[in-house]
Amino acid sequence: MSENGKTKRYEELSFTDDFMFCKILQNDPDLCRELTELILSRKIGRIVSIDRQKAIEITADGKGVRFDVYMEDDESTVYDIEMQTTVAEDLPKRMRYYQGMIDLNMIERGARYKELKKSFIIFICLKNPYPEAGLHKYSIRSVCEEDATIDYDDGIFKVILSARGDKGDVSDEMSKFLLYLTDQRTESDLTKRLNERVLAARSHEKWRREYMTLQERDELMREEGRKEGREEGRKEGREEGRKEGREEGRKEGREEGRKEGREEGREEGTETANLSNLKNLMEALKISAESAIDLVKIPAEEREKYLAKL
Repeated sequence: MSENGKTKRYEELSFTDDFMFCKILQNDPDLCRELTELILSRKIGRIVSIDRQKAIEITADGKGVRFDVYMEDDESTVYDIEMQTTVAEDLPKRMRYYQGMIDLNMIERGARYKELKKSFIIFICLKNPYPEAGLHKYSIRSVCEEDATIDYDDGIFKVILSARGDKGDVSDEMSKFLLYLTDQRTESDLTKRLNERVLAARSHEKWRREYMTLQERDELMREEGRKEGREEGRKEGREEGRKEGREEGRKEGREEGRKEGREEGREEGTETANLSNLKNLMEALKISAESAIDLVKIPAEEREKYLAKL
């Protein structure tokens, strides 16, 4: 998927596209190890396993995670390398969640706390998540705020690599790698080999079919999501319509009630005034109720009502 939301053709995929990134590094442990050492600026152990888009789902109804490149070396260290093409405002929380899932996965396998392996979570970002800092590399680990000399070694290391930094904080080799990510310029031996892997992968028919299958699956999932969204929207719309209908009904009912009340009030007021006039006439002229009703010209259909009240 490209940044504008359109699905890329397989021939258009570059190293920064998730599918290509995963395939190349997962299938070339030596190249993956070399890139990891460049990022960490240190040698690492021999890679003993690389999981192909390793998925961890601790609970059936919980939110799982699928790692881009998940590997372990012979020094009992775990590495997770992720390609991030967009700016994620929740990047620190996402890295925290990934770390938690890694730890829970090891505990699920029966490990004790002290046996939790050292882990490195590496996010390669095409955009700088901290543009005000302008760094290319952000190395993060736990420290004691009151005394940074305390050896608080929880074995957790996080690295955010930014291809859009503007500081001279990385080596020339790293600068050339980051330049390859943004402009696909191959100015180092590593980037030339990476690009060769990309070009070769574009002719890999098995990967092409896998990519197309994934795209079809994703499109089906998106369509299912759209259908579910439409149905949820209809349900919400119906409920909102019912609420609005009830509210409009209440408003109309109140208005009708006020009108009816005003009309009834006018009728009651007229009746009260007529009764008062009739009584005054009867008393002043010493006449009967029938005679008073005749003088006031009460309608024939209302005579019985007034006679009953006089």
